[in-house]
Amino acid sequence: MKSEKKKSASQIDDPTAVSRKRDHIDLAFKSQVAANQLDGRFSYEPLLAAHPQSGSWGEFDFLGKKMKTPLWVSSMTGGTELARTINHNLARACKEFGMGMGLGSCRGLLFDDDHLSDFDVRDLMGDEAPLFANLGIAQLEELIDENKVEAAVRLVKKLRADGLIIHVNPLQEAMQPEGDIFKRPPIETIEYFLEKTNLKLIVKEVGQGMGYASLKRLFQLPLEAIDFGASGGTNFALLELLRSSDLNREALGPITHIGHSAADMVNLTNLIINELGGDHECKQVIVSGGIKTFLDGYYLIEKCGLSAVYGQASNFLKYARGDYETLREYVQTQVRGLELGKAYLRVK
Repeated sequence: MKSEKKKSASQIDDPTAVSRKRDHIDLAFKSQVAANQLDGRFSYEPLLAAHPQSGSWGEFDFLGKKMKTPLWVSSMTGGTELARTINHNLARACKEFGMGMGLGSCRGLLFDDDHLSDFDVRDLMGDEAPLFANLGIAQLEELIDENKVEAAVRLVKKLRADGLIIHVNPLQEAMQPEGDIFKRPPIETIEYFLEKTNLKLIVKEVGQGMGYASLKRLFQLPLEAIDFGASGGTNFALLELLRSSDLNREALGPITHIGHSAADMVNLTNLIINELGGDHECKQVIVSGGIKTFLDGYYLIEKCGLSAVYGQASNFLKYARGDYETLREYVQTQVRGLELGKAYLRVK
């Protein structure tokens, strides 16, 4: 009678060893990476950390609140029938993962509460995470002209938000067939609004970003943060132009491709704060616009010389329209990626 072959310790301890090794053989060719596919932004340091535990990023202060993940839910939908589902799912994720959130345009709530429940997410988020309402610069200009600035203050209060995002979008409005016309430079409206209210304010672009001169003016104002809204994500100026006539699309198309990437704006931010020394009142930024992956976000906030988180919109929108568990799974992957990046990657 033949004796049975004795199993090795590794086979006894790891019942998945055989199937795992088979997978390795089957997937070996598919998993090869060419040198030109390597992400050259980072130095990979595998010896300097253990595997990070869940929640290892650590709590930090941002916008006067506590966050646990440097990820911001950028302002998105303001008036669709899915707004309630999207906003409520995102608010739950912000509470669970310690993220911050900017609501979509709250214009419809200035003088009407019919859709308040779609945006009223404070109970779902809890008090710890930062939540900001959102109005366009055109609406603020109109409120100022009509002596109704207090309506914006009431809006923030009824949403129990921490402050207000002002989105500045001259190119989008210029390309939009029904677009608003600004009567004065947006910086003047922002400065006046700061004088007349005690609201915490964030100023953002919506897809073109901002250049040196605009950024420098904003950093010298007592804003809570600047949200880049850089070029690289949804181009709302181009989107609106596509709704226009053939002649307009042909004639005005080139200007919709003007803008600044998030990486450009991080470099401009570092240049400006270096020039200003300590003489800049705004000390926080939200790096947004074309942030496709957690590695993009991690790289840029590490490069930024100010306290920073990164924002995403379309990726959240993709997963927030259905059940919460789908969104939850997506956010979990992003958080885990950030934890691994912090443990093993150093920005070059």
